[in-house]
Amino acid sequence: MPEEPTLGLRERKKLDTRKALSDAALELAFERGMDNVTREDIAARAGVSVRTFNNYFAGKHEALAYRQLERMRRTLTALRARPAAEPIWTAITAAVFEVLEADGAGLAPPNPEQLQEIRKVSSAAEIRAAVSKDASSDWVEAIAERTGTDPRHDIYPRLVAGAVGAVYEAAMDAYMHADPPVLITTLLRRGFDAVIAGLPDPSAGR
Repeated sequence: MPEEPTLGLRERKKLDTRKALSDAALELAFERGMDNVTREDIAARAGVSVRTFNNYFAGKHEALAYRQLERMRRTLTALRARPAAEPIWTAITAAVFEVLEADGAGLAPPNPEQLQEIRKVSSAAEIRAAVSKDASSDWVEAIAERTGTDPRHDIYPRLVAGAVGAVYEAAMDAYMHADPPVLITTLLRRGFDAVIAGLPDPSAGR
């Protein structure tokens, strides 16, 4: 698991509170359904006041999106820490799965009830906006750093970042509609393998 930057006690406490609130939001969404969760419920589950919740998040959708954003940031930290000589797609896939495995994402598929709430959470416009706002530019910057390209003028880091986003989007869409449920890590690995292979026509071998 990639190491987080060294933080002072005050910053660490803030980070722990933010994580606790996001975890509480996710737990309640799975237990009650996202539509039945309020900021008061989240604050109570995390053991803080509603005022404290409001200091960290504008609403429940931001709280629900935070863990996805935090995972992405850790993935970019892991990517930057990969060996400089490692091919870009090897580094990207290693970073992605390092963080997912540290979070236990590949241990078990969701049950049908959890999958129903995952669909709601993932498709909520407010959450998608919160997650995607800075994701693309952050990936472009990290990829440009590794490849020695210009994030503003070179097309390459944007193409790679776009491909990474497409893999995530396609895997998540398949994950939300899988019957029976499957591991998100399985779908992501298929997606990255396909991109690395040059997206060969799957019908060619039939």
